[in-house]
Amino acid sequence: MRRFLPLLLLAMLAPLAAQSAPASSPPARPNIILILADDLGYADLGCYGNTFNETPRLDQLARQGLRFSQFYAGPVCSPTRANLQSGQDQARFGITQHIPGHRRPFAKLSDPVVPSHLPLEVVTFAECLRDAGYATGYFGKWHLGGAGFGPRDQGWTTAREFAGNTGEGSDRRTAALIAEKGVEFIIAQRDRPFLLQLSHTSVHIPLSTTPGLLAKYQARKPMPGYPSRPEYAGLLEELDQAVGRVVDAVDRLVLAEKTLIFFLSDNGGLEHEQSGRIVTSNAPLRGEKGSLYEGGIRVPALARWPGTIPAASTCTTPAHSYDLHPTFLQLARAAAPTGQPRDGHSLASLLRDPRASLSRDTLYWHLPHYHHSTPASAIRRGDWKLIEFFENNSLELYDLASDLGEKTNLAAREPARVRELQSALAAWRKHVGARMPIPNPNHDPARATELGNAGEAREKRKKK
Repeated sequence: MRRFLPLLLLAMLAPLAAQSAPASSPPARPNIILILADDLGYADLGCYGNTFNETPRLDQLARQGLRFSQFYAGPVCSPTRANLQSGQDQARFGITQHIPGHRRPFAKLSDPVVPSHLPLEVVTFAECLRDAGYATGYFGKWHLGGAGFGPRDQGWTTAREFAGNTGEGSDRRTAALIAEKGVEFIIAQRDRPFLLQLSHTSVHIPLSTTPGLLAKYQARKPMPGYPSRPEYAGLLEELDQAVGRVVDAVDRLVLAEKTLIFFLSDNGGLEHEQSGRIVTSNAPLRGEKGSLYEGGIRVPALARWPGTIPAASTCTTPAHSYDLHPTFLQLARAAAPTGQPRDGHSLASLLRDPRASLSRDTLYWHLPHYHHSTPASAIRRGDWKLIEFFENNSLELYDLASDLGEKTNLAAREPARVRELQSALAAWRKHVGARMPIPNPNHDPARATELGNAGEAREKRKKK
């Protein structure tokens, strides 16, 4: 019976939806819903050009609001989750790889040990909004620490974590369960400002979906140049349906003009599993999750807030996932934490006018680990992007305005620009205390790609 409670309540409130909400100025303190996808690639949604996958509710979100064409995140999940919660670059905490991280004991470099959690002294946007009178709810994947370091310890008053694509202890699908919890929270808190984060496990491997969706996509003609995996498309449609349920709840409760809904992915799409099996494609972007090419860090991002965000708009200004922390604080009129670095810039002006710009021209990334690439850092200044690889000290320079796919390395032709960007990148690493890989005394070229146990490596280093 409990699983049907949100639907019954919505049915009772449905007549309110027929009453059109009066036009009014944007609320001073809107409700905020943050929906985070897992491993969703830049080219996976219909509103970003995909014709194999069906994502009607996310495409509708784009039509009703704003689509970002140059939104960035970290290259893997825990780093993005850390910078979202903190408004700080993840390099400040050393969470530059997923927790606990991969380990390659025979690679050329030994990468830094990844901390086991986000420090509790970090003031999250949930703590700030809670203290400003918001109800706070978190449902889904956390991946920033275990017992004592979960969402309830970081400002999320109501929270439940989920893992995998099937609900723990049941045969229900996780996307549907997360949506259900989200709808229950919205209904319960509809009469006060609320902050809700829904962190989905879709479309993370291992891929699975419902029999009906699997059959649907198995019968579909593939999209040219795209892997067109039925399991992936079905799992993505489950995510799309879950987003739709939350949007419907907001609309039926006549909360649309009072509510900002922001959707994004935690990193670029996973193109290849460790086994080599193809999962998706980020084309026209190069690279994938775990790399600093655009395919690893540029993500789909959508925002809807009727009456405030112009419908069917596109924003080309580069933005970053750590910008959401100051954005939410500004919109909620919540006090910013004192004594805490602020790497993000509020996107409030972009939400109201997608043609606006931000008072910065430079973004940075640090991935001192082996994942789907080798340890590296990157800087983007204007349309120029430099990647510095630490294994062989090689440098790659791209003009993203004319070479979105990062096919032509211009480093040899632009030595002055390379020196400028490399110097700025080194200065930034020093400023944030970025941890660097070091030469590995156990390097064995024949075994360099072997994976080891990160936990064992951490314990060994503690004993030294």
